[in-house]
Amino acid sequence: MAVTVETLEKLERKITLTLPVGTIQNEVNTRLRKLARTVKMDGFRPGKVPMNVVAQRYGYSVHYEVMNDKVGEAFATAANEAKLRVAGQPRITESEAASADGQMAFDAVFEVFPEVTIGDLSTAEVEKITTEVTEAAIDKTVEILRKQRRTFAQRAQDAGVQDTDRVTVNFEGKIDGEAFAGGKADDFQFIVGDGQMLKEFEEAVRGMKTGESKTFQLAFPADYHGQDVAGKTADFMVTLKKAEVANLPDVDGALAKGLGIADATVEGLRADIRKNLEREVKYRLLNRNKQAVMDALVSVAELELPKSSVQSETERMIEAARADLKQRGMKDADKAPIPDDIFRPQAERRVRLGLVVSELVRANNLQAKPDQIKAHVDELAASYEKPADVVRWYYGDNRRMAEVEGIVIENNVTEFVLSKAKVTDKTLSFDELMGQN
Repeated sequence: MAVTVETLEKLERKITLTLPVGTIQNEVNTRLRKLARTVKMDGFRPGKVPMNVVAQRYGYSVHYEVMNDKVGEAFATAANEAKLRVAGQPRITESEAASADGQMAFDAVFEVFPEVTIGDLSTAEVEKITTEVTEAAIDKTVEILRKQRRTFAQRAQDAGVQDTDRVTVNFEGKIDGEAFAGGKADDFQFIVGDGQMLKEFEEAVRGMKTGESKTFQLAFPADYHGQDVAGKTADFMVTLKKAEVANLPDVDGALAKGLGIADATVEGLRADIRKNLEREVKYRLLNRNKQAVMDALVSVAELELPKSSVQSETERMIEAARADLKQRGMKDADKAPIPDDIFRPQAERRVRLGLVVSELVRANNLQAKPDQIKAHVDELAASYEKPADVVRWYYGDNRRMAEVEGIVIENNVTEFVLSKAKVTDKTLSFDELMGQN
Protein backbone atom coordinates (compact mmCIF):
# COMPACT_ATOMS: atom_id res chain seq x y z
CA MET A 1 0.00 0.00 0.00
CA ALA A 2 1.41 3.38 -1.01
CA VAL A 3 1.75 5.80 1.88
CA THR A 4 1.52 9.54 1.23
CA VAL A 5 3.71 11.57 3.56
CA GLU A 6 3.09 15.31 3.71
CA THR A 7 5.89 17.60 4.89
CA LEU A 8 4.53 20.34 7.14
CA GLU A 9 7.71 22.09 8.31
CA LYS A 10 11.32 21.04 8.81
CA LEU A 11 10.99 17.71 10.65
CA GLU A 12 7.20 17.64 10.97
CA ARG A 13 5.25 15.22 8.79
CA LYS A 14 1.63 14.12 8.34
CA ILE A 15 0.11 10.81 7.26
CA THR A 16 -3.61 10.18 6.79
CA LEU A 17 -4.68 6.76 8.06
CA THR A 18 -7.86 4.92 7.12
CA LEU A 19 -9.49 2.09 9.02
CA PRO A 20 -12.50 -0.05 7.98
CA VAL A 21 -15.40 0.51 10.38
CA GLY A 22 -16.24 -3.19 10.17
CA THR A 23 -12.77 -4.20 11.36
CA ILE A 24 -13.11 -1.91 14.38
CA GLN A 25 -16.56 -3.24 15.28
CA ASN A 26 -15.51 -6.86 14.88
CA GLU A 27 -12.61 -6.38 17.26
CA VAL A 28 -14.86 -4.56 19.75
CA ASN A 29 -17.35 -7.46 19.66
CA THR A 30 -14.56 -10.01 20.11
CA ARG A 31 -13.22 -8.23 23.18
CA LEU A 32 -16.67 -7.76 24.69
CA ARG A 33 -17.40 -11.49 24.30
CA LYS A 34 -14.08 -12.30 25.98
CA LEU A 35 -14.89 -9.85 28.76
CA ALA A 36 -18.34 -11.34 29.26
CA ARG A 37 -16.78 -14.70 30.21
CA THR A 38 -15.11 -13.25 33.31
CA VAL A 39 -16.93 -10.03 34.22
CA LYS A 40 -18.79 -9.91 37.55
CA MET A 41 -22.02 -7.96 38.02
CA ASP A 42 -24.57 -7.92 40.80
CA GLY A 43 -27.52 -10.20 40.02
CA PHE A 44 -25.66 -12.38 37.54
CA ARG A 45 -23.48 -15.43 37.88
CA PRO A 46 -19.92 -15.12 36.50
CA GLY A 47 -19.96 -15.73 32.76
CA LYS A 48 -23.75 -15.36 32.54
CA VAL A 49 -24.02 -11.58 32.12
CA PRO A 50 -26.04 -10.84 28.91
CA MET A 51 -23.98 -9.35 26.07
CA ASN A 52 -26.23 -6.29 25.81
CA VAL A 53 -25.59 -5.53 29.48
CA VAL A 54 -21.83 -5.99 29.03
CA ALA A 55 -21.88 -3.75 25.94
CA GLN A 56 -23.86 -1.08 27.78
CA ARG A 57 -21.43 -1.05 30.70
CA TYR A 58 -18.10 -1.51 28.91
CA GLY A 59 -18.78 -0.76 25.25
CA TYR A 60 -17.39 2.80 25.25
CA SER A 61 -14.13 1.94 27.04
CA VAL A 62 -13.55 -1.15 24.89
CA HIS A 63 -14.27 0.82 21.72
CA TYR A 64 -11.79 3.52 22.83
CA GLU A 65 -9.18 0.87 23.58
CA VAL A 66 -9.65 -0.82 20.19
CA MET A 67 -9.44 2.51 18.36
CA ASN A 68 -6.15 3.35 20.08
CA ASP A 69 -4.72 -0.07 19.29
CA LYS A 70 -5.81 -0.17 15.67
CA VAL A 71 -4.79 3.41 14.89
CA GLY A 72 -1.43 2.76 16.55
CA GLU A 73 -0.92 -0.39 14.49
CA ALA A 74 -1.91 1.43 11.30
CA PHE A 75 0.53 4.25 12.03
CA ALA A 76 3.38 1.85 12.77
CA THR A 77 2.70 -0.02 9.52
CA ALA A 78 2.53 3.19 7.48
CA ALA A 79 5.69 4.63 9.01
CA ASN A 80 7.53 1.37 8.38
CA GLU A 81 6.40 1.21 4.76
CA ALA A 82 7.49 4.83 4.23
CA LYS A 83 10.84 4.04 5.93
CA LEU A 84 10.39 6.88 8.41
CA ARG A 85 12.41 7.22 11.62
CA VAL A 86 9.74 8.64 13.91
CA ALA A 87 10.80 10.88 16.79
CA GLY A 88 8.42 10.89 19.74
CA GLN A 89 4.74 10.05 19.70
CA PRO A 90 2.39 11.11 16.88
CA ARG A 91 -0.56 13.44 17.49
CA ILE A 92 -3.56 11.62 16.03
CA THR A 93 -6.88 13.33 15.34
CA GLU A 94 -9.91 12.55 13.21
CA SER A 95 -9.27 13.71 9.67
CA GLU A 96 -11.29 16.53 8.20
CA ALA A 97 -10.86 14.96 4.78
CA ALA A 98 -13.84 13.05 3.48
CA SER A 99 -13.48 9.31 3.92
CA ALA A 100 -15.00 6.54 1.82
CA ASP A 101 -18.12 4.75 2.99
CA GLY A 102 -17.30 2.23 5.65
CA GLN A 103 -13.95 3.87 6.39
CA MET A 104 -12.70 6.09 9.21
CA ALA A 105 -9.88 8.57 8.53
CA PHE A 106 -7.28 9.94 10.96
CA ASP A 107 -4.45 12.42 10.58
CA ALA A 108 -1.17 11.50 12.29
CA VAL A 109 1.16 14.48 12.75
CA PHE A 110 4.65 13.65 13.97
CA GLU A 111 8.34 14.45 13.72
CA VAL A 112 11.09 12.43 12.13
CA PHE A 113 14.69 12.20 13.24
CA PRO A 114 16.91 14.62 11.30
CA GLU A 115 19.69 13.98 8.89
CA VAL A 116 22.92 14.58 10.80
CA THR A 117 25.85 16.06 8.94
CA ILE A 118 29.20 15.75 10.72
CA GLY A 119 31.83 18.08 9.33
CA ASP A 120 35.54 17.56 9.01
CA LEU A 121 36.77 16.35 12.38
CA SER A 122 40.31 17.42 11.52
CA THR A 123 39.16 21.02 11.98
CA ALA A 124 37.84 20.34 15.49
CA GLU A 125 40.03 21.56 18.36
CA VAL A 126 40.28 19.51 21.55
CA GLU A 127 42.28 20.25 24.68
CA LYS A 128 43.43 16.95 26.15
CA ILE A 129 44.28 16.91 29.85
CA THR A 130 46.98 14.77 31.45
CA THR A 131 47.88 14.43 35.14
CA GLU A 132 50.54 12.52 37.04
CA VAL A 133 50.11 10.97 40.48
CA THR A 134 53.11 12.40 42.36
CA GLU A 135 54.74 11.44 45.65
CA ALA A 136 53.32 14.68 47.05
CA ALA A 137 49.80 13.52 46.18
CA ILE A 138 50.44 10.23 47.98
CA ASP A 139 51.82 12.14 51.00
CA LYS A 140 48.67 14.29 51.11
CA THR A 141 46.46 11.20 50.97
CA VAL A 142 48.43 9.57 53.79
CA GLU A 143 47.81 12.68 55.91
CA ILE A 144 44.08 12.55 55.12
CA LEU A 145 43.96 8.91 56.21
CA ARG A 146 45.84 9.78 59.42
CA LYS A 147 43.38 12.60 60.18
CA GLN A 148 40.45 10.25 59.66
CA ARG A 149 41.92 7.99 62.38
CA ARG A 150 43.11 10.64 64.81
CA THR A 151 42.30 10.50 68.50
CA PHE A 152 41.98 13.38 70.97
CA ALA A 153 43.24 13.97 74.51
CA GLN A 154 42.35 16.74 76.94
CA ARG A 155 44.56 19.82 76.53
CA ALA A 156 46.04 21.31 79.70
CA GLN A 157 43.68 23.90 81.17
CA ASP A 158 46.25 26.67 81.13
CA ALA A 159 47.34 26.01 77.53
CA GLY A 160 45.86 28.01 74.66
CA VAL A 161 43.94 26.48 71.74
CA GLN A 162 46.01 25.70 68.63
CA ASP A 163 45.21 24.58 65.10
CA THR A 164 44.09 20.92 64.84
CA ASP A 165 42.59 21.07 68.38
CA ARG A 166 39.03 19.83 68.79
CA VAL A 167 37.12 22.41 70.82
CA THR A 168 33.73 22.41 72.52
CA VAL A 169 32.18 25.86 72.86
CA ASN A 170 29.01 27.74 73.75
CA PHE A 171 28.34 30.76 71.57
CA GLU A 172 25.69 33.37 70.93
CA GLY A 173 25.58 35.97 68.18
CA LYS A 174 23.45 39.09 67.76
CA ILE A 175 22.95 41.57 64.96
CA ASP A 176 22.03 45.07 66.11
CA GLY A 177 21.36 43.59 69.52
CA GLU A 178 18.89 41.00 68.19
CA ALA A 179 19.41 37.24 68.20
CA PHE A 180 19.12 35.46 64.85
CA ALA A 181 18.38 31.91 63.71
CA GLY A 182 21.44 29.65 63.95
CA GLY A 183 23.36 32.23 65.96
CA LYS A 184 23.36 30.32 69.25
CA ALA A 185 24.58 26.87 70.29
CA ASP A 186 25.72 25.01 73.38
CA ASP A 187 28.35 22.26 73.46
CA PHE A 188 29.17 22.92 69.82
CA GLN A 189 32.21 20.98 68.62
CA PHE A 190 34.60 21.68 65.75
CA ILE A 191 38.25 21.28 64.81
CA VAL A 192 40.22 24.51 64.62
CA GLY A 193 41.84 25.08 61.23
CA ASP A 194 39.64 22.65 59.31
CA GLY A 195 37.58 25.47 57.82
CA GLN A 196 34.31 24.31 59.34
CA MET A 197 33.77 27.76 60.86
CA LEU A 198 34.25 31.20 59.33
CA LYS A 199 37.76 32.67 59.54
CA GLU A 200 36.89 35.29 62.22
CA PHE A 201 35.33 32.63 64.45
CA GLU A 202 38.37 30.36 64.29
CA GLU A 203 40.69 33.33 64.85
CA ALA A 204 38.76 34.28 68.00
CA VAL A 205 39.01 30.77 69.45
CA ARG A 206 42.75 30.34 68.81
CA GLY A 207 44.72 30.92 71.98
CA MET A 208 41.69 30.72 74.30
CA LYS A 209 41.97 28.65 77.48
CA THR A 210 39.37 26.33 78.95
CA GLY A 211 36.68 28.30 80.82
CA GLU A 212 37.58 31.58 79.08
CA SER A 213 34.97 33.74 77.34
CA LYS A 214 35.54 36.28 74.60
CA THR A 215 33.50 38.73 72.52
CA PHE A 216 34.31 39.51 68.88
CA GLN A 217 32.75 40.75 65.66
CA LEU A 218 32.11 38.53 62.67
CA ALA A 219 31.29 39.84 59.20
CA PHE A 220 29.21 37.33 57.23
CA PRO A 221 30.19 37.13 53.53
CA ALA A 222 27.73 38.59 51.02
CA ASP A 223 27.32 35.12 49.48
CA TYR A 224 26.82 33.35 52.82
CA HIS A 225 24.31 30.50 52.60
CA GLY A 226 22.14 32.02 55.35
CA GLN A 227 20.40 34.79 53.43
CA ASP A 228 19.08 36.48 56.59
CA VAL A 229 22.60 37.29 57.79
CA ALA A 230 24.54 37.44 54.51
CA GLY A 231 26.56 40.67 54.27
CA LYS A 232 25.83 41.66 57.88
CA THR A 233 28.11 41.97 60.91
CA ALA A 234 27.29 40.14 64.15
CA ASP A 235 28.58 40.50 67.71
CA PHE A 236 29.47 37.12 69.19
CA MET A 237 30.30 35.84 72.63
CA VAL A 238 32.07 32.49 72.79
CA THR A 239 32.98 30.41 75.85
CA LEU A 240 35.53 27.61 75.57
CA LYS A 241 34.29 24.59 77.53
CA LYS A 242 36.89 22.05 76.43
CA ALA A 243 39.96 21.80 74.22
CA GLU A 244 41.45 18.52 73.02
CA VAL A 245 44.79 17.89 71.36
CA ALA A 246 44.82 15.77 68.20
CA ASN A 247 47.01 12.68 68.11
CA LEU A 248 47.64 11.26 64.64
CA PRO A 249 48.69 7.64 64.20
CA ASP A 250 52.24 6.95 63.03
CA VAL A 251 52.81 6.01 59.42
CA ASP A 252 53.79 2.41 59.95
CA GLY A 253 52.70 -1.16 59.43
CA ALA A 254 49.98 -0.83 62.08
CA LEU A 255 48.33 1.96 60.09
CA ALA A 256 48.54 -0.11 56.90
CA LYS A 257 47.06 -3.13 58.66
CA GLY A 258 44.25 -1.04 60.13
CA LEU A 259 43.40 0.13 56.61
CA GLY A 260 43.14 -3.46 55.40
CA ILE A 261 46.26 -3.35 53.18
CA ALA A 262 47.35 -6.89 52.30
CA ASP A 263 51.03 -5.89 52.35
CA ALA A 264 50.90 -4.27 55.82
CA THR A 265 54.02 -2.15 55.39
CA VAL A 266 54.61 1.53 54.67
CA GLU A 267 55.65 0.60 51.13
CA GLY A 268 52.52 -1.51 50.73
CA LEU A 269 50.36 1.35 52.00
CA ARG A 270 51.87 3.84 49.56
CA ALA A 271 51.60 1.37 46.66
CA ASP A 272 47.91 0.79 47.44
CA ILE A 273 47.28 4.54 47.65
CA ARG A 274 49.05 5.08 44.32
CA LYS A 275 46.94 2.39 42.66
CA ASN A 276 43.71 3.92 43.96
CA LEU A 277 44.75 7.47 43.05
CA GLU A 278 45.77 6.40 39.55
CA ARG A 279 42.39 4.73 39.10
CA GLU A 280 40.59 7.89 40.23
CA VAL A 281 42.80 10.10 38.05
CA LYS A 282 42.13 7.86 35.06
CA TYR A 283 38.36 8.21 35.38
CA ARG A 284 38.50 11.94 36.01
CA LEU A 285 40.74 12.47 32.99
CA LEU A 286 38.48 10.30 30.89
CA ASN A 287 35.44 12.35 31.90
CA ARG A 288 37.19 15.69 31.37
CA ASN A 289 38.56 14.68 27.97
CA LYS A 290 35.28 13.06 26.98
CA GLN A 291 33.47 16.33 27.68
CA ALA A 292 35.97 18.25 25.55
CA VAL A 293 35.52 15.74 22.73
CA MET A 294 31.72 15.99 22.87
CA ASP A 295 31.92 19.79 22.74
CA ALA A 296 34.16 19.57 19.68
CA LEU A 297 31.93 16.99 18.03
CA VAL A 298 28.81 19.12 18.44
CA SER A 299 30.66 22.17 17.05
CA VAL A 300 31.23 20.50 13.65
CA ALA A 301 27.78 18.91 13.31
CA GLU A 302 24.70 20.28 11.61
CA LEU A 303 21.16 19.08 12.33
CA GLU A 304 17.63 20.16 13.19
CA LEU A 305 16.40 19.22 16.65
CA PRO A 306 13.12 17.29 16.97
CA LYS A 307 10.92 19.38 19.27
CA SER A 308 9.24 16.25 20.62
CA SER A 309 12.56 14.75 21.68
CA VAL A 310 13.61 17.97 23.40
CA GLN A 311 10.28 18.16 25.21
CA SER A 312 10.52 14.53 26.34
CA GLU A 313 14.03 15.10 27.66
CA THR A 314 12.92 18.30 29.41
CA GLU A 315 10.05 16.47 31.10
CA ARG A 316 12.37 13.66 32.15
CA MET A 317 14.75 16.15 33.75
CA ILE A 318 11.89 17.90 35.55
CA GLU A 319 10.70 14.58 36.97
CA ALA A 320 14.25 13.80 38.09
CA ALA A 321 14.41 17.19 39.81
CA ARG A 322 11.11 16.52 41.59
CA ALA A 323 12.37 13.11 42.71
CA ASP A 324 15.48 14.77 44.10
CA LEU A 325 13.37 17.34 45.98
CA LYS A 326 11.24 14.54 47.38
CA GLN A 327 14.33 12.68 48.56
CA ARG A 328 15.46 15.85 50.32
CA GLY A 329 12.19 15.89 52.24
CA MET A 330 10.29 18.60 50.36
CA LYS A 331 6.54 18.34 50.89
CA ASP A 332 4.45 17.79 47.73
CA ALA A 333 7.65 17.67 45.66
CA ASP A 334 5.82 15.80 42.89
CA LYS A 335 3.64 18.89 42.37
CA ALA A 336 6.44 21.47 42.57
CA PRO A 337 6.07 24.03 39.74
CA ILE A 338 9.28 23.77 37.70
CA PRO A 339 9.33 25.85 34.48
CA ASP A 340 10.48 24.10 31.31
CA ASP A 341 12.89 26.93 30.54
CA ILE A 342 15.17 25.92 33.41
CA PHE A 343 16.12 22.64 31.76
CA ARG A 344 15.45 23.30 28.07
CA PRO A 345 19.00 24.39 27.08
CA GLN A 346 20.47 21.32 28.76
CA ALA A 347 17.78 19.11 27.20
CA GLU A 348 18.56 20.53 23.75
CA ARG A 349 22.26 19.80 24.23
CA ARG A 350 21.58 16.23 25.34
CA VAL A 351 19.32 15.54 22.37
CA ARG A 352 21.76 17.13 19.93
CA LEU A 353 24.70 15.23 21.38
CA GLY A 354 22.78 11.95 21.40
CA LEU A 355 21.88 12.28 17.72
CA VAL A 356 25.41 13.29 16.69
CA VAL A 357 27.04 10.49 18.66
CA SER A 358 24.58 7.94 17.24
CA GLU A 359 25.42 9.03 13.70
CA LEU A 360 29.17 8.91 14.33
CA VAL A 361 28.86 5.43 15.88
CA ARG A 362 26.76 4.16 12.96
CA ALA A 363 28.98 5.65 10.28
CA ASN A 364 32.27 4.46 11.79
CA ASN A 365 31.30 1.14 13.40
CA LEU A 366 32.06 2.35 16.92
CA GLN A 367 29.56 0.05 18.65
CA ALA A 368 30.65 -1.59 21.91
CA LYS A 369 32.22 -5.00 21.28
CA PRO A 370 31.61 -7.86 23.75
CA ASP A 371 35.29 -7.98 24.71
CA GLN A 372 35.28 -4.24 25.40
CA ILE A 373 32.23 -4.56 27.63
CA LYS A 374 33.80 -7.47 29.51
CA ALA A 375 37.07 -5.56 29.97
CA HIS A 376 35.21 -2.54 31.36
CA VAL A 377 33.16 -4.63 33.80
CA ASP A 378 36.33 -6.45 34.93
CA GLU A 379 38.05 -3.11 35.51
CA LEU A 380 35.11 -1.79 37.54
CA ALA A 381 35.06 -4.96 39.64
CA ALA A 382 38.83 -5.00 40.26
CA SER A 383 38.66 -2.42 43.05
CA TYR A 384 36.29 -4.56 45.15
CA GLU A 385 37.16 -7.28 47.62
CA LYS A 386 35.30 -9.96 45.64
CA PRO A 387 35.52 -9.00 41.94
CA ALA A 388 33.73 -12.14 40.73
CA ASP A 389 30.62 -11.21 42.74
CA VAL A 390 30.63 -7.72 41.26
CA VAL A 391 30.96 -9.10 37.72
CA ARG A 392 27.93 -11.35 38.32
CA TRP A 393 26.05 -8.36 39.73
CA TYR A 394 26.60 -6.41 36.50
CA TYR A 395 25.79 -9.28 34.15
CA GLY A 396 22.69 -10.13 36.17
CA ASP A 397 20.87 -6.93 35.21
CA ASN A 398 20.19 -5.76 31.64
CA ARG A 399 19.84 -2.14 32.73
CA ARG A 400 23.27 -2.12 34.35
CA MET A 401 24.79 -3.76 31.30
CA ALA A 402 23.14 -1.17 29.05
CA GLU A 403 24.79 1.56 31.13
CA VAL A 404 28.17 -0.16 30.72
CA GLU A 405 27.61 -0.47 26.97
CA GLY A 406 26.82 3.25 26.78
CA ILE A 407 30.04 4.14 28.58
CA VAL A 408 32.10 1.91 26.28
CA ILE A 409 30.51 3.52 23.21
CA GLU A 410 31.32 6.99 24.58
CA ASN A 411 34.91 5.87 25.14
CA ASN A 412 35.09 4.59 21.56
CA VAL A 413 33.77 7.92 20.29
CA THR A 414 36.28 9.82 22.43
CA GLU A 415 39.23 7.83 21.10
CA PHE A 416 38.00 8.15 17.52
CA VAL A 417 37.59 11.94 17.68
CA LEU A 418 40.95 12.38 19.41
CA SER A 419 42.57 10.43 16.58
CA LYS A 420 41.13 12.87 14.02
CA ALA A 421 40.98 16.28 15.72
CA LYS A 422 43.57 18.98 16.40
CA VAL A 423 44.62 17.97 19.91
CA THR A 424 46.40 20.31 22.31
CA ASP A 425 47.93 18.62 25.35
CA LYS A 426 47.64 20.34 28.71
CA THR A 427 49.04 19.10 32.01
CA LEU A 428 47.11 19.71 35.21
CA SER A 429 48.49 19.15 38.66
CA PHE A 430 46.92 16.44 40.75
CA ASP A 431 45.26 19.04 43.00
CA GLU A 432 43.84 20.95 40.04
CA LEU A 433 42.29 17.80 38.61
CA MET A 434 40.87 16.71 41.92
CA GLY A 435 39.45 20.17 42.59
CA GLN A 436 41.44 20.64 45.77
CA ASN A 437 42.79 24.10 44.90
